[in-house]
Amino acid sequence: MVTKEKIDALFNQLNDLKCQTQKQVEEARVRLLGRKGEITALFEEFRNVDKDMKREFGRVLNELKQAASAKIEQLKAATETVAADNGSNEDLTMPGEPQPLGSRHPVSIVRQEIVDIFRKFGYDVAEGPEIEDDYHVFEALNFPPNHPARDMQDTFFVSAGHINPLLLRTHTSSVQVRSMEKMDLPIRVICPGRVFRNEAISARAHCIFHQVEGLYIDENVTFADLKQAILLFAREMFGPDTQIRMRPSYFPFTEPSSEIDVSCNICHGKGCNICKGTGWLEIMGCGMVDPNVLEASGIDSKKYSGFAFGMGIERIAMLKWQVNDLRHYFENDLRFLREFDSAIEV
Repeated sequence: MVTKEKIDALFNQLNDLKCQTQKQVEEARVRLLGRKGEITALFEEFRNVDKDMKREFGRVLNELKQAASAKIEQLKAATETVAADNGSNEDLTMPGEPQPLGSRHPVSIVRQEIVDIFRKFGYDVAEGPEIEDDYHVFEALNFPPNHPARDMQDTFFVSAGHINPLLLRTHTSSVQVRSMEKMDLPIRVICPGRVFRNEAISARAHCIFHQVEGLYIDENVTFADLKQAILLFAREMFGPDTQIRMRPSYFPFTEPSSEIDVSCNICHGKGCNICKGTGWLEIMGCGMVDPNVLEASGIDSKKYSGFAFGMGIERIAMLKWQVNDLRHYFENDLRFLREFDSAIEV
């Protein structure tokens, strides 16, 4: 209930109110004028005052509120002056120094671009472990034990001497094997990831690099389907005028097999130092999945056929941005990495 004594007591509080800091001023404002403040509470109680008393109490309450607001503003100004006198001469309202934003690595940019292209063609993304077993990396892909084809890839073995030793995967084809074992047919996947090979590091080779491999298995899949898929990818990645050529090659897990070249997007086939004067750039290997590989994963090779392909992401990035040394991608030189800030669409 609003009483004259309560109002007089609050006027006395205002007269005696002193604050040393802006924090104390804010606490006083909340205590008096906040949503649950003492003066606010009196205005809530004012609703129950008799009609013949409302005029007088209303006038006094308004004077109290105005006096409280004026006192708070006076204390706020006084404490701000004290803080300015005791503090530094810096203008704290000035904007701070901008912090440079990071950006994605060029290999990540190209990987995502490749994934986005194949997603448009209906491919799902599959991933698998980097520490694999010999069966999924070699045996299931038609690499018999002690076969010379195993020498094509120098391998980092984690545990050797076992029936099925562990190793750092040399290609993401092991993910294709796991996809054939687990997924329902038809299968259309790409397998991006990091791979490892025991190779000397140079401008064109590294012991760690990234691959994207693709796999399509269904009824009546032909080599013509493979060629069309690669051509569509090449034109999406390098431009609509890009041409491809297919050269016979050998891979233990595909038959027939082919290396894929694209027309040089630097000289447009005229010959330059990037394409070594040939007008062509090698980008990937591919072929029809060997029936032995299908059978090893429990797929009827008489009913189903498929194609597979694989490319190095660093290689594609080198061609896309005309980078002449693979090692740049692993040195974390900010001067190099900042060159790719504009490659990301915001």
